[in-house]
Amino acid sequence: MRYSTLLFGLVLAGCNAAYVPDRPVRPLTAPAPAATSGSASFDLVTGKTATGHRDFANAKKVLPVVYLAMERDFYCGCRYAGTTVDFASCGYVPRKNLTRASRIEWEHVVPAWVLGHQRQCWQAGGRENCADNDPVFQVAEGDLNNLVPAVGEINGDRSNYAYSAWTKTPEPMYGRCETVVDFKLKKAQPREAVRGRAARITLYMAQTYGVRLSDQDRKLMCAWARTYPVDDWERERNLRILRWQGRGNPFVTDATQLKRACG
Repeated sequence: MRYSTLLFGLVLAGCNAAYVPDRPVRPLTAPAPAATSGSASFDLVTGKTATGHRDFANAKKVLPVVYLAMERDFYCGCRYAGTTVDFASCGYVPRKNLTRASRIEWEHVVPAWVLGHQRQCWQAGGRENCADNDPVFQVAEGDLNNLVPAVGEINGDRSNYAYSAWTKTPEPMYGRCETVVDFKLKKAQPREAVRGRAARITLYMAQTYGVRLSDQDRKLMCAWARTYPVDDWERERNLRILRWQGRGNPFVTDATQLKRACG
């Protein structure tokens, strides 16, 4: 069935990096995109082999394959196997929640709260209601471009906070991990290595789903996208997303997209 993409109208802010896999990643052959940026509708698919947009539950089934041989957590660069985080690989020290810190979760760079909290479905029953009953939210929540592997504890600590940058010498919160969260001011500063990636994801979500960015947030995302250019890891990730979703991030492959969005 067809799902019309409606504009959301919300506020946000976003994060890039340069990780090279420990072993070579064999490129996958990507088919022609099934939908292009700005397309008005999508077909939702299920299963691990079909190409198309998925809801979040089905997106999580293919994400381990998308990141095969590229298993590094977004916020700290920790290696992981399956869903188990290797603390020693990144010097991670749990801040408070050892159980959640030990597992990988799928983090929305643009939080699900941002995508849905102003929608009628959210007002009537929160995220679960939107995921069950709102086809527009289902498409956005499951968009592979917006999903990255993250240490569960930081995923929880980040919550729906906007990304920001307020210090060049962050006081460690998670061992040697360079990502920090300010709970009082409700903002998160991702490690420098992933700021460009997160910025391009944020700009993609704003363009595709009508997520509104404040002038301040847009300037920050544009600055990060320019300062931290696309690398081989990001290109490979995008190629794989094309394989399973049919729709990648044009901010990764087309330099003119950044000029149009940022002037």
